[in-house]
Amino acid sequence: MTNLGDLEIFNLVASCGSMSEAARSLGYSPAVISKRIKRLEERLGVRLFQRTTRQISLTEAGQGFHERVQGILVSIGEAEDFVAGRANAISGTLKISAPTSFGRMHIAPHLRAFMDANPALAINLVLSDEFTDLVAGSFDLAIRIADLNDSSLVAKRLAPVRRLLCASRSYVENHGMPTTISELQNHRCLPAHNNDSWRLEGPDGAFTIRPDGMLITNSSEVIREAVIAGLGIALRSTWDIGQELRDGTLVQVLPDYEGSKNVSLSAVYSSRKLLPAKVRMFIDYLTALYAPVPYWER
Repeated sequence: MTNLGDLEIFNLVASCGSMSEAARSLGYSPAVISKRIKRLEERLGVRLFQRTTRQISLTEAGQGFHERVQGILVSIGEAEDFVAGRANAISGTLKISAPTSFGRMHIAPHLRAFMDANPALAINLVLSDEFTDLVAGSFDLAIRIADLNDSSLVAKRLAPVRRLLCASRSYVENHGMPTTISELQNHRCLPAHNNDSWRLEGPDGAFTIRPDGMLITNSSEVIREAVIAGLGIALRSTWDIGQELRDGTLVQVLPDYEGSKNVSLSAVYSSRKLLPAKVRMFIDYLTALYAPVPYWER
């Protein structure tokens, strides 16, 4: 039977990416850590780490083992909390990945209430418009705005995402309002993420177009500022431009067409089993905050 201490050492080495750093954290010598990892690999009959003179990384088997070991250690901690009469208290650090704009606009302003209710919990919120590897980055969960039908991750749908074609009033005054999808080719369009295609749904069903754009950027926030400034027509989510639509800064273009309804706001995590209480409680908090109708749609 595998020694629990070996699992804790393995988990720390995997998280740190360094035997030396793990040794310093535990007060052991690197030789002791290396010996314990080797003993664990021999017991399991599989190599858990790829080692070079400069770095150490998990093998494919090691990544799967790490994911499951993390769940085991979390469950042991929760069991100890329960016995100690602290079943409803959560502590430690919750590491979250989220899209840059959404995280700034719709997660950060609501963190105080959650953290006030859970004062022993620290939040590590990492904002990026790229999909992060949850296991490699040691993330507890990620907030994603995407079509996750083909994802291997476990996803909890938090809210629908409506994406509308829109433009500033000044752009429409200067360039006119298109009345058909085909007329978009005669307009300046602002596709996000280096000329990505637009997946749309309209009266005749779903289709994809690749609009030509004069502005090329990998930043969704740049596209937001560009459409407000009157540079062209963009496909934007209502969570992103709801206020501008309400105050008239932006107007909807071709209202019979919207972005694909397969795209939604979801919380994703790597495994359905052994879900830590801190993850479950944060997902429940976001669900209550956004569902059934998101506040930016009201």
